[in-house]
Amino acid sequence: MEALNELFASLPRLKLVAFLNGCAEAEFLVIAEACALNKSTLSKAMTTLESAGYLEVTKGYVSRKPRTWLSLTPTGRTAYQAHLAALAALTRKAAETTPEP
Repeated sequence: MEALNELFASLPRLKLVAFLNGCAEAEFLVIAEACALNKSTLSKAMTTLESAGYLEVTKGYVSRKPRTWLSLTPTGRTAYQAHLAALAALTRKAAETTPEP
C-alpha cells in the first residue's frame, strides 16, 4: 500500500492542492475564495508546498495591480495523485477486512 503524504494532512494544504489539481494555474485570491481560506492561511500553505517543491509561484501585474498565480509542479501533481491512491487503497482495505452488516 502506498503511504499517505503528511504534507497533505493539513486541510488548507489539501484544499489548495485539490483545487490546483483541477487547473493549470489559478490566481491567489480566486483560490482563497474557492477554498474558503483566509489570505494568511493560504499564504502559509503556499509557502510550505513551495518549499517542498510541490508548488510554483508566479508574480506579476494586471492593470498595475500585483497578482500571484499558483500552479502545481509535476512533482506536486504526482505526490497528490499518490496520496489519493493511498486513500483509495486504505478504503479498499477496510472493505476487504470488515464484514458486511
